[in-house]
Amino acid sequence: MLTRRHSCSALLGALAGFGSGWAARPALALDYPTRTVHIVVPFLASGGTDILARLAANRLAERWRRPCVVDNMPGGSGGIATRAVMRAAPDGYTLLMASTGALLAAASGPDGSPADDFDITKLLAPIALLAAPPYVVTVNPAVPARSVATLVDLARARQARGEPLRYGSSGAGAASHLIAVLFAKETGVTLTHVPYQGTGEAMQELLSGRIDLLFAPPQTVRPVVDAGRLVPVALTGATRSPLFARVPTLAEAGIAGFDSVGWFGLLAPRHTPDDIVARLESEVTAVLAEPAVLTRLAELGAEPQPITGTAFARFINTDIARWTPLMRDAGIVPAGGPRR
Repeated sequence: MLTRRHSCSALLGALAGFGSGWAARPALALDYPTRTVHIVVPFLASGGTDILARLAANRLAERWRRPCVVDNMPGGSGGIATRAVMRAAPDGYTLLMASTGALLAAASGPDGSPADDFDITKLLAPIALLAAPPYVVTVNPAVPARSVATLVDLARARQARGEPLRYGSSGAGAASHLIAVLFAKETGVTLTHVPYQGTGEAMQELLSGRIDLLFAPPQTVRPVVDAGRLVPVALTGATRSPLFARVPTLAEAGIAGFDSVGWFGLLAPRHTPDDIVARLESEVTAVLAEPAVLTRLAELGAEPQPITGTAFARFINTDIARWTPLMRDAGIVPAGGPRR
């Protein structure tokens, strides 16, 4: 995830010069895969990470004519799944569909706080970034806020009564948590964090009224927003989304410079052979160029961002480094670690 003042477009531009990095690697593993490939998702089914993982798995299975299945492994803010993949055999048959929060547990230092020397290549082998969408600030219809201004006013009123608004997330250190912390810091309001094991679970709690708002990826909330069951108040990115054309960005709504998006990418265990990583990079890039996939990603509000190899590693390292100060200042310790 990228924060304000460090927009996704700026980072993508800076990384463009690195290229995909796979062309100079050894010959592709043309016989890969010969058996089932497992994509591990660190959260429950129906969340943003899970939705994109299943889209990728279905298309890869068709291309390979081999099974490619999604294994949901929630817990520890994504740390349990991340560490499981780190320990898996580096043969290309166990992969991780990760996001910011899933890696932050692995990025933690000895005391559980974010480490300053984080380097994803010491933990995992980055394959490809699939998407980096803005999040949607979404409220239950019973919450009397239909704009950022009324949401902030309501938060302050509830804060004054000792009853802060409650927001959900997919776990401590997840994008849905950190963006909310940044929002609270920039607006000067107090919000109560309620962590879950995925944004899908958090969304169900929002629908039930047990929490008041959620900062969620569009692929998770768009169906219920379209059905009128949740209300979108703002987008967290720098520009509006064609899927939410009438929904302003937080910057447009008065929070100057706010620009924060989530990201979703595929990684393998460290020491996975270069030719298999190269094959995976090539296949994922091809999948993201398929018209049907492009259409589906557009419907989900998740425009493809096919960054691979060294550039994707730098993308992750930059993202983790930018969130580290906020996490340290807020005393946020990912639930999954500091275990290595």
